[in-house]
Amino acid sequence: MAPDHPEKLLILVPAYNEEGAIRGVVEGVKQVMPGTPVLVVDDCSKDNTVANARSAGAGVLPLPHHLGLGGCVQAGYKLAFELGYEYVIRVDGDGQHDARDIPTVFEALRASGCEMVIGSRYVNGTSGGTSWLRATGIRFFRLVLRPILGRPVRDPTSGFVGVNRSALEVFSHSFPLEYPEIEALVVLQRRRFRFVEVPCHMLPRRTGRSTITPMKSIYYIVHVLLGVFVNVLKYERRIPTESRRS
Repeated sequence: MAPDHPEKLLILVPAYNEEGAIRGVVEGVKQVMPGTPVLVVDDCSKDNTVANARSAGAGVLPLPHHLGLGGCVQAGYKLAFELGYEYVIRVDGDGQHDARDIPTVFEALRASGCEMVIGSRYVNGTSGGTSWLRATGIRFFRLVLRPILGRPVRDPTSGFVGVNRSALEVFSHSFPLEYPEIEALVVLQRRRFRFVEVPCHMLPRRTGRSTITPMKSIYYIVHVLLGVFVNVLKYERRIPTESRRS
């Protein structure tokens, strides 16, 4: 699956038990981005996700064990980096990301020179069409990340993300394994990498329902805060060491 497209762009779709949505996701991407390879990273699904992805024309990386979202995404990043891709755009496998927004993310990656481009539901001040529980969590993490990043981020939990090769190299070696979106921003900050947000649209889930319950939301907040805290400590400890070397 080495890149033969002149832009060296790969569309990465992490998926777990998404047999009802994955075909539509792959076909939607192929309609908007003809000729661009699509890689579905299957996180040891127990349904027909793999077969449906392949029949829709996607390449599939089947993981031998269930790694969770972060491990699934990192496996895709690692393969993309080893194969020589310059850009990777991640699209979730549940069909909530509108494939028609992929060109906007891609153009921002090329034109801005930023290491990461986030497809944001809120960049134009809209509500994002999400539940009140998730919206509350997003507002909380905006406040937490603002002093760390030195700038605001409107949609820190977005999974609609594009990265260039510099970020791809970093993430192929080090990537948060669980609930990765927010911690990934802190990892970028430690590297002094840049990000930009562009407007995108969210669609209703094609099948199934979200597994995020109120209790899981509390766990999510605590887990991510600990991850952010650890990453910030690593960064603070690295600064004096680098200062002494200079």
